Amino acid sequence: MKIFKREQRSLFGEILDWMLTPLLLLWPVSLALTWLVAQSIAGKPFDRALEYNVQALAQLITVNNQRVTFNLPQPAREILRADDSDLVYYQVLGPHSEFLSGERDFPQPPEDETPKPGEVRLRDAEMRGHEVRVAYTWVNLDIPGAQSSLVQVAETREKRSVLATEIIKGVMLPQFVILPLAVLLVWLALVRGIKPLSQLEERIRARKPDDLSPLDDKAVPLEVAPLVSSVNDLLTRLKDSIATQKRFLADAAHQLKTPLAGLRMQADLAQREGFNAEELKQSLKQIGRSSIRATHTVNQLLALARAESSGQTIAFQPCDMAQITMEAVQDTVPRAMDKKLDLGYDGAQPGDAGVQLEGNPTLLKEMVRNLLDNAVGYTPSSIEHPGVITARVLPNPSAGVLVLEVEDSGPGIPPGERELVFQPFYRALGTNVDGSGLGLPIVREIARQHGAEITLEDAHPGHTPPGIRVVVRFVLTDPPTAAEFRESQAAGL
Repeated sequence: MKIFKREQRSLFGEILDWMLTPLLLLWPVSLALTWLVAQSIAGKPFDRALEYNVQALAQLITVNNQRVTFNLPQPAREILRADDSDLVYYQVLGPHSEFLSGERDFPQPPEDETPKPGEVRLRDAEMRGHEVRVAYTWVNLDIPGAQSSLVQVAETREKRSVLATEIIKGVMLPQFVILPLAVLLVWLALVRGIKPLSQLEERIRARKPDDLSPLDDKAVPLEVAPLVSSVNDLLTRLKDSIATQKRFLADAAHQLKTPLAGLRMQADLAQREGFNAEELKQSLKQIGRSSIRATHTVNQLLALARAESSGQTIAFQPCDMAQITMEAVQDTVPRAMDKKLDLGYDGAQPGDAGVQLEGNPTLLKEMVRNLLDNAVGYTPSSIEHPGVITARVLPNPSAGVLVLEVEDSGPGIPPGERELVFQPFYRALGTNVDGSGLGLPIVREIARQHGAEITLEDAHPGHTPPGIRVVVRFVLTDPPTAAEFRESQAAGL
């Protein structure tokens, strides 16, 4: 039962409903119980009067010469009937159930009832169309072999109903005053009880848009403290996210500013008078390099943004990591050939057991491509001493692990910088390679979304240069067999 119905749930209304609904439901129940109790209370004094009357009549039975007589004096008869509200009836029967006095049509006790002389009993009955209350008793007689004589007195129930009604009125009238007062007190108490929530709302609304400081959880009720703590945790994470975005945008602007400045400078030089054809050609080459660098930086920024937001928008599906890696290697072959690099793939073949995982194929391919681009960019090579880059997919179905490795024969990364290279726009010192510093951050973000762990280690320990091996370790949850994977692909899953 809802007393206050709203389209939007209200905490005030919910609490008020749960407090007032039982109160209003119990009120008629209370009145019904009060009526029953009032009926019982109202009947007790009249029952005692009936018991007294039947005992008084029993004393008027006498035995003379083995003959039972009943003499009711006129004053006693007048007293017995001196009631303006109710009718009083009586009956006296002899030891052989012969009629001695009173009303002949008086209702008799139940036939199966066992007489107990001297004990006064009460019962409800009906006489001449009226409900009556009957008191009766049996009287022992000094006649050998004779049965007990029966004396009964009955009274209609008018006075009882009037008294019960008066009791009910005495109880109900105060309740009509108390109930609205109780509702008002509950309302006021509830308004005061939720006032801290209103104050908290006012404090939050009064905040400036850039104020992400934690809320004071000491000024709120204990029950609201967990909510405030959660909001504070959200504010902290939001503050860190905004700070990261600001830093990211500042770094991105700085990285884009360099190639754009180069483009502008080369364009200005090309427009100068006396610029010969060779110098113009060199400027155009510089413009081309700067535009390529700017395009690469923009693409990397978009890839990083897509990787950071895709976890909530792109559903995972079965992916063949060997197939994805081989495709990424094939896409990178032209660039590797331009730099005289030996680029190859080694490891499991598509469809082998243990090479399947749940993931996003676009992001996984982006991850492998960035690892290969980094390796191509940082691995020196020549015809006499070609650099070597190898990609591997190493499944371990029994351990539920799938490993992706990309290693090169380049200068490697010092141990002290291996954590720093995962920060956006960070580039190792001593390198003259054009890059945005976003490749490995993109790889880490995609690996994180797929529950993978990424580590860096020397590809050739003890050699100079040592090279670098990037290891991405995927943990498979109930990995499917190769046959199961092929069946799912055939079914279009």
